[in-house]
Amino acid sequence: MTIEVAAAHPARAAERARFQRERRRQALAQVVRTLSTVLIALGLGFIITVFVSDKPVQAYVALLAGPLSSTARVGTWIEDATTLTMLGLAFAVVFRAKQFSLLAEGQLYLGALAAGLIALKLEAPGVLHLGIAMLAAAAAGFAFGLIPGALKAYYGANEIVSTLMLNVVAVRMYDLLLTYWLKPPGAGYTWSNPFPASAIFTRFLEGSRINTALFVAVGLVVLTWLLVYKTPLGYELRMVGANLDFARYGGINERRVIMLSMALAGIPAALAGAHLAMGVHQRLLLNISLGLAFEGLVVALMAGNHPLIVPFAALLYSYLRIGGDIMERTAAVGSDIVRVIQATIILFITAELLVGFARRRQARRIAHAAG
Repeated sequence: MTIEVAAAHPARAAERARFQRERRRQALAQVVRTLSTVLIALGLGFIITVFVSDKPVQAYVALLAGPLSSTARVGTWIEDATTLTMLGLAFAVVFRAKQFSLLAEGQLYLGALAAGLIALKLEAPGVLHLGIAMLAAAAAGFAFGLIPGALKAYYGANEIVSTLMLNVVAVRMYDLLLTYWLKPPGAGYTWSNPFPASAIFTRFLEGSRINTALFVAVGLVVLTWLLVYKTPLGYELRMVGANLDFARYGGINERRVIMLSMALAGIPAALAGAHLAMGVHQRLLLNISLGLAFEGLVVALMAGNHPLIVPFAALLYSYLRIGGDIMERTAAVGSDIVRVIQATIILFITAELLVGFARRRQARRIAHAAG
């Protein structure tokens, strides 16, 4: 018996090593596919620019080099990528369980609101104030995610419909409290008072709004990777997403996984709102997001829902967003060109997902026929 167990150890070790190599290969393949998709989209965008601009080369130089042309523009790029990284992680978590929650926008607003309430209404010393505000934001995002999770898990409610409707509830609640409670009396614009110094992320690059929330985003990347790949819950998320029938057969609580996937996704989404409130604007203001969360969805798809690839996808996607704004201002080319590039990226990624879905469905059919 001892000899058999000992002999089994090398086999298990070899299997783990093979699995790790396969996972690294898949991650590398995802990076190559993403870069190829972006290059094709850029090429298509340039062809269109040739027809609509008298100076297509100048326009594309502004697009590709503009974000690096000054400290302020670099700061805008990194600031935007920080928010998109957090939002991309939110979608990556919920997509791992093959749920299609679109609640990140509402969770972002509630995270900003919770952080702002703590910043404005609670007095606390030093970094403790900032920490409590972040915890409040994370708790708000987590709790809000439980609502559509429970509706899907126990009542079979369509998560796309429920999350889109709940987004409206969150945004309107934010607007209501800001307009009628948090706005200073007689203010001409709808924004709150500035947050105290103890409740803001410190800016550290002169001439920009890059702040210490950048390190929070890096920490979230690591924690999300550990959650997905190194914990029992992460295993359950991946099993439910990969094969629901197999997960049920293995005794995984499907309802619990669905609820937790949507709730846990709310933590990085809400912290993205806290970043906007406490780091970028350092106050609450109307229209703090304007649909930014849905850009995070594209980032997650570009990264193949892999947490360690999400920040690189966010940097790349944000670079195109900032470059497009610069191109529009300096080269008299409309930002519609960038939208074409973004749409092409989404189209290629969607096509890849549809092909993968069709292959898996065909494989199941073959398996059922053989059985």
